[in-house]
Amino acid sequence: MKTTELLECLKIKQVIGHLPNQIKSIHHDSRNVQNKSLFVCISGFTVDGHDYYRDALKKGARVIVANRSLTIDLEKNALIIVPDTIKALAKLANTFYHFPSNKLNIFGVTGTNGKTTVTSLIHDMLRKLNQKTAVAGTNGMLINKHYFQTANTTCDVLTNQQLLHRAYQEGVDHVIMEVSSQGLSQGRLSGINFDVAVFTNLSQDHLDYHHTMENYGYAKGILFAQLGNDMTSPKYAVLNCDDPWWKTYNYFTSAEVITYSIYTDAIFRATNINYHTDTTEFTLQSPEGKHLIQSNLLGEFNVYNTLAALASLYVKGYSITTLVPLLRGMSTIKGRMERINVEAPVTIYIDYAHTPDAIEKCVHAVRSSKNSEQQLIMVVGTGGERDKEKRPLMGEKASQADTVILTINDPRNEDSNKILTDMEKGMLHNNYSLIPDRKQAIKQAIQLSKPGDIIVIAGKGRENYQIIGDKKYPHSDASLAIEQVKITYPD
Repeated sequence: MKTTELLECLKIKQVIGHLPNQIKSIHHDSRNVQNKSLFVCISGFTVDGHDYYRDALKKGARVIVANRSLTIDLEKNALIIVPDTIKALAKLANTFYHFPSNKLNIFGVTGTNGKTTVTSLIHDMLRKLNQKTAVAGTNGMLINKHYFQTANTTCDVLTNQQLLHRAYQEGVDHVIMEVSSQGLSQGRLSGINFDVAVFTNLSQDHLDYHHTMENYGYAKGILFAQLGNDMTSPKYAVLNCDDPWWKTYNYFTSAEVITYSIYTDAIFRATNINYHTDTTEFTLQSPEGKHLIQSNLLGEFNVYNTLAALASLYVKGYSITTLVPLLRGMSTIKGRMERINVEAPVTIYIDYAHTPDAIEKCVHAVRSSKNSEQQLIMVVGTGGERDKEKRPLMGEKASQADTVILTINDPRNEDSNKILTDMEKGMLHNNYSLIPDRKQAIKQAIQLSKPGDIIVIAGKGRENYQIIGDKKYPHSDASLAIEQVKITYPD
């Protein structure tokens, strides 16, 4: 792209030195810099890009964007000083990749729990309708059938624009994105033109970052505050009105609001809910009348997730009559109350639940479908160096199971015994044990079981690693469970 055309998006800037005629790529990581590129210095939490601009120049960067003066050879290169390099990067990336989100239908899903399930439901239904789709979130990004590993639930602003551009080039029509509170507060979604924004729920999490629930809730609200302000095309906010934060987001947004609920009047509502061991049934009330919903997704929380997905597609013109049959054959979401496929007289689920609210919902999902003779055994873990205030609450919610094994998800550099002690403070009954080694905790849960029992292994879902210290080690809850089941129940 012509350098002068690219830089037109930065209205407030000081240009020093020699600008090249063309810019071939944009980077904010000096390790990825290519020849004739533009490098943006980003000040992060642990690393400041201003410390690496010399490395970028050595690798061929011709333009450096910074928030302060730097020493460079101005005869060969240019320095552009801007007030905010994060905002500058968003504008530059959007311009360089020709505003890809304006050419796509983009769904953004935010909330403490349910993001992955809602995005997966929307994605899977669209695929069954032969739409070309991309989905981005905890599990990476899938563009049509091409998978890209990503570092966070919400990618950085440059990667987002690169992937959206790639999606558009591959003929994608719809992009469904998980939207995290950190991603919103750090501006990683800047420049993305969302068509539909979905709110699932809000409960305690990430207070190590946001410090208060108010800050956490308002960070989520950025998605809705920005939605619909341009008035260029219809925008929709799909809100769970059983969660008190919906009123705040309803106030924040200029978009048309579509509500969904189980317990109050809403545009989309579930009634007559019946929970079974392998299925959930309910009556959907929507603008198209009443429909019987049959789903393989278990628990009340998945009723909410199903409502959110249906409402999101409805506002984009898809008929409920067309969507309902698609739910019947929908497979369970990997790592979200996913039943492990193994020949055994016990039922085993793995789930990503790592917040008090998610743990409570897992317990409720199983208790609402099991019989009185079945015991619920839960393996519950939390991570080191993360929100410590939620740990006792997780123990409290897990206490509702018949037997609880407290363990660790990712200890990182924190003492495992301290993590377990924090969770133990919330335990209400003497029905638990402390096993810091996650592999041993899973082994113990299966050994304690009897035929007919239900085991829920919560905390990591389908994550394939465990972080110990500063390193990632291979780990799979599902594989460990299958291995132990075959030992405990060989026949």
